[in-house]
Amino acid sequence: MMIEIYEEMTINERRKYIWKMWSRYKNCGKLEKGKLLQEMEAITGMHRKSLIRILNGRLSRKKRQKQRGKEYGVEVEDAIRKIARSLDYPCAERLSPNLVWMAEHLGKHGELQVTEKTIVSLDKISVSTLKRVLKRIGRSEPRIAYRKPVPKPRNHLRKKYPMKRIPWNIEEPGHFEMDLVDHGGESGAGEFIHTIQMVDVATGWSEMAAVFGKSYKVMEDGFETILKRLPIKILELHPDNGSEFFNRHILRFWGEKVQGLEYTRSRPYQKNDNRFVEENNLSGVRAYVGHGRFDTLQHLAIMRELYDLLWVYHNFFQPVMRTKEKVYMDEFHYRRVFDQARTPFDRLVKTGRLSPKTQNKLEVLRQKTNPLELRTKIDELITILIGLPENNNKEIINIAHTLRKEISPSVTLSFGPINAFR
Repeated sequence: MMIEIYEEMTINERRKYIWKMWSRYKNCGKLEKGKLLQEMEAITGMHRKSLIRILNGRLSRKKRQKQRGKEYGVEVEDAIRKIARSLDYPCAERLSPNLVWMAEHLGKHGELQVTEKTIVSLDKISVSTLKRVLKRIGRSEPRIAYRKPVPKPRNHLRKKYPMKRIPWNIEEPGHFEMDLVDHGGESGAGEFIHTIQMVDVATGWSEMAAVFGKSYKVMEDGFETILKRLPIKILELHPDNGSEFFNRHILRFWGEKVQGLEYTRSRPYQKNDNRFVEENNLSGVRAYVGHGRFDTLQHLAIMRELYDLLWVYHNFFQPVMRTKEKVYMDEFHYRRVFDQARTPFDRLVKTGRLSPKTQNKLEVLRQKTNPLELRTKIDELITILIGLPENNNKEIINIAHTLRKEISPSVTLSFGPINAFR
């Protein structure tokens, strides 16, 4: 047997229902009126005589001619005001069941003088009345919980640099998406290693540099490392909106290093504006070193040697596929048609933008490199890197010892091919 539970109708709902039934009641006979009254009694729960009086008289609700006087005096309002302030102005539903004990509690601390009459009034005051009282007495100060903090200063340096997305079908090499990958593990505390990554949209040519922290000095050192071995001129740099890419020092650095450089940025919180470098963050960085924390000079040394080998492995021996065409099935759906898989180096050669001297050096480098030995060495370095302990002793590391141009003699590094091709 199923039991149905009906909620009681509100006054406004009853009046609306009676208004709908009024036309039927007015235009029917005595027998039918009796049946309608029985139906209305069952639905509204009102007395039959009350229904007859409303149907034969005034259907709309009559306004109160004389307002009721205040039941609760100034002492009760003062107590409510003090209690509400002490609890940081909660809503009436939260405040109502806590009025009595809070009044007694504040009385013990000398913050409130309460009488037995006030306690009785606070105990019986309804939520609706309390809402009206709270609305009338207002707040002497804003809520602490919703006080607005000091706004974070906005980086106005970004304003002059346009937001855009480098087209997927651009054919000219030199348009680089740029990003920073952190290696802080589960904690962002302290200083740790970051990976600067740059990916050419047209060819897939990838550059990576490991830096300790992301201050201007280490970022400049990482960019200097990339520029020394980059075989083509940078025409455009397209990072996200991070302050590590938009500060006066870095902007001045790029302005001095690359003449006529176009510096653009992606839209905030739109990772797809940097889709090529974001994909490489996973397949070119995380796939090899994972998501662990690297925060020692030994980590930095191994990662730099690893990245120098990955630079050769990815750019000379890893074929990549690029979208050749987008075939639209309808207005919103399309499928990609990919071109033949080629290595970034082969794609770069095909563009004809390499100088003969640079192209010859790169070809000699590929011919001299055994990809199987290279793969084995990469695997060994990854094993060593993952096995190194973290900086649990919280050893303070001098940033100057992490710079390639000022590397500490105590740290042994065996760098890979870093040559000035340009």
